[in-house]
Amino acid sequence: MEFFRIHRTIPFMRHALVLNAVSVITFIAAVFFLFHKGLHLSVEFTGGTVMEVAYQQPVDVGKVRETVAKLGYQEVQVQNYGTSRDVQIRLPVQKGQTSSQQSSQVMDALKAVDPSATLRGNEFVGPQVGDELTTNGLKALGMVVVGIMVYLAFRFEWKFALATVLANLHDVVIILGFFAFFQWEFSLAVLAAVLAVLGYSVNESVVIFDRVRENFRRYRKMDTQEVIDNAITSTISRTIITHGSTQLVVLSMFFFGGPTLHYFSLALTIGILFGIYSSAFVAAAIAMWLGVKREDLVKAAVKREGDPDDPNAGAAV
Repeated sequence: MEFFRIHRTIPFMRHALVLNAVSVITFIAAVFFLFHKGLHLSVEFTGGTVMEVAYQQPVDVGKVRETVAKLGYQEVQVQNYGTSRDVQIRLPVQKGQTSSQQSSQVMDALKAVDPSATLRGNEFVGPQVGDELTTNGLKALGMVVVGIMVYLAFRFEWKFALATVLANLHDVVIILGFFAFFQWEFSLAVLAAVLAVLGYSVNESVVIFDRVRENFRRYRKMDTQEVIDNAITSTISRTIITHGSTQLVVLSMFFFGGPTLHYFSLALTIGILFGIYSSAFVAAAIAMWLGVKREDLVKAAVKREGDPDDPNAGAAV
């Protein structure tokens, strides 16, 4: 299925050096903000108080969030769990206050709005849990990267595998750079979005690289740059359809999913946009500069006597 077909190959790789220079500058800026400002980690990573509050009737999560925010808690996490009458509240650590003092203050404010509010559970998530989550998150990221390299090395060639991993890490660092620069809250949901972006970007790279391999077999007179340009051009329509439909779903979560899905969908939006860019320009350009060629992807066939290409085929003795 195609929206349109471009009959003239667009010379993308002619501008590869400029496009990748922009990528390098963006990447360096993201790394700078990561080290200079750092990530604004959520309660899951830093520790804090987790409260479970029950009501006698369905409760508006937005009003609960507003009530807690008036106490001075910024970006507090409030969500339903179990039923529409049960609410879970995650509070960050406040200097000079214990977990019990925080929960008492919040419950007083909630009961002033709705006297039926009842505290069912209250626990403190210590920093050691946050350290464990951070370690496990990094392990998950490392396993994904290794898995991608192994998969692409077997399916295509190690040059494509290395190019794809570098491009995907470029996407991840840029997402983290945005969160560091704007100090958006980095939660487990955002980490899940980052891992999802890795897989999403790989899918786009596989489509382009598969077309590159097909072009090497089909167009024997084209050089590597022309083959890559043709592969990117011929997959533009497919890219618009798949990524456009995916982005519509992500935008619906962004605008209508509420605060719980806000940063999750925001991370996916950034990842999808940069994933398209990196797969088409960064990964393809790196593979070209690594020297990928027709012989890497198309194995020479062993000629046998009687084959159509055999000069002795059909000769009478």
